[in-house]
Parts: sequence; C-alpha cells; structure tokens
Amino acid sequence: MIPIITAFEQSPDRGQGLARDMPVRWALEEVGQPYEVRLVSFSAMKESAHRSLQPFGQIPTYEEDDLVLFESGAIVFHIAERHAGLLPNDANARARAIAWMFAALSTVEPVIVQREVSLYLERDKTWHEERLSIVEERIRSKLDDLSTRLGAGEWLDGAFSAGDLLMVQVLRRLSGSCLLDDYPNLVAYVTRGEARPAFKRAFDAQLAIFAGKLPSPYSN
Repeated sequence: MIPIITAFEQSPDRGQGLARDMPVRWALEEVGQPYEVRLVSFSAMKESAHRSLQPFGQIPTYEEDDLVLFESGAIVFHIAERHAGLLPNDANARARAIAWMFAALSTVEPVIVQREVSLYLERDKTWHEERLSIVEERIRSKLDDLSTRLGAGEWLDGAFSAGDLLMVQVLRRLSGSCLLDDYPNLVAYVTRGEARPAFKRAFDAQLAIFAGKLPSPYSN
C-alpha cells in the first residue's frame, strides 16, 4: 500500500511549507517513497473519523496497510527507520541522529512556537512587547548553542540525517524574523537544507495545493 498522509485543505501558512505535513513530505521524498495526500478541512479535522487517526484533531496522519501514525516527528522517525537515507548505519551515529531529532522538536522548536503564539494571539495584551522580548532572548540562547555546535560543519553530525531534516524545518519557522541573521552558519545550514532536491519536491507539492485553493482569509 502506498502511504497516505493528511494535509490542510486550506493551509494557514500560505503554502510556505511550515505546516506539519511538510517534514513528512520531505522525508518521503528523501527516501524515494511514493505517497498520496488526503486533504482535510478544518471542520473535518475535528470530526470523529479524523480523530480516530489523530486524537487531537490535527495534521498530519500517516496510514500504511494496518499502521496509523500521528505526530510529524514520530512519522519521520518511522520513515527513517524503514528506508535507507535518513539514519546512519553505524549504531552510535544512528543514536546521535535520533538525539538531534528530539533536540529539534523538544529543545529548539517549543520556544519558537511561543514566539508565534505571542505574535498571533497576544498582540493586544499590555505585556506583549515585554513577553516577546523575553521569548526572543530564549530563542537566541538556543541559537547560540546550536550555532556553536554546528560550527563550520555542513550538517550536525556528519552526513545529512533525519535530525537535520527536522532541525532545518524548525529553523525555517524563524523566516522573516531576522533572528537568524546573527548566525551566518545557521543561515547557510537552512539554505543547504532548502536546496536539497527532495525538499524542493516536497515544497512544490504542498505549495501547489495552496496555489489552487487560496484560503478565504487571504482572498482578495
């Protein structure tokens, strides 16, 4: 069975590849695995049929034969374990790559998401500017450490891995914020990730959905 993933019918990110289906698409493209996409509306995401696949009413989900998965990190991990190309063969290097997967989603991403929440949901609060400043300092602290660890390296630990895929995707959430500007090696790192043919194929595929179905909040 060709895997089926779910994605937004109307992407709130305007097709910029920031929705949670993007790393799953990218991983599938990296390993050369064909896949199908089932588009889900915001209302359908909250209905029982979708919640049976994703108990929190979100995307993406992953279906293959009798396996159903949710959470983008778990899906990417499954893909990386089942197919060559995203995890090293050496046991120790493999363990380190998995550690970077967790670092991307558990250490770096949460504070970046806090910034997004502050920008989109808290602008009208009297304490917004102060909180945003605090959150951005926390982000810089993580970027300091990540930049130091990457150094002059091309990828985080030798060859490109699922750890890099998720880390690049997380850092892309800072696009337009100028927060990466003080870290030329991280800017170059993200650029390398985005230049990979598999990323381009995944990005173009999700952008095509947006281009054909412009979400109503952004319609002219």
